[in-house]
Amino acid sequence: MKTLTLEPLTREAFAPFGDVIELEGARHFPINAGTTERFHDLAQVDVGIDTGGRPLINVFRGQPRPQPVEISMMERHPLGSQAFVPLGAVRYLVVVAPAGEFDASRLKAFYVDGWQGVNYARGVWHHPLIVLDTAGDFIVVDRGGDLPNCDEIDLPERYTLRKAEAHAAV
Repeated sequence: MKTLTLEPLTREAFAPFGDVIELEGARHFPINAGTTERFHDLAQVDVGIDTGGRPLINVFRGQPRPQPVEISMMERHPLGSQAFVPLGAVRYLVVVAPAGEFDASRLKAFYVDGWQGVNYARGVWHHPLIVLDTAGDFIVVDRGGDLPNCDEIDLPERYTLRKAEAHAAV
């Protein structure tokens, strides 16, 4: 079994795969006579309107995964992006590989300890939601429409996840 080292989720590290959805560092300004702070344009939502796509807003309730987490499959959405925004401070993991033909040597793994969300760009390979500790609810924004929009592959080898030495155990 191979090992993937988890790293903290940052905008810079995740940029090849999509957007990190977070308030820190986001463009923001007051609206509604100063009673509301708007954090603006946090992710590039792509629903493939040119192929009949429409936006869907869903709630996914992720259940904790058994430890240690093993990665044996990946999926992608070739016709649009898919965003996950936690509805509370949730510890979860993100495993991705670039869009295109799947290349296991380019797998990356991230951990999230809080309120950050992710927006997987169109075609980016990712593992389904991996929640730690306790169930967590997520707003999910993705593509609806008549065309199929999910490809899954089984990996030829299994991967286990571990945090870098400088960080606490997953």
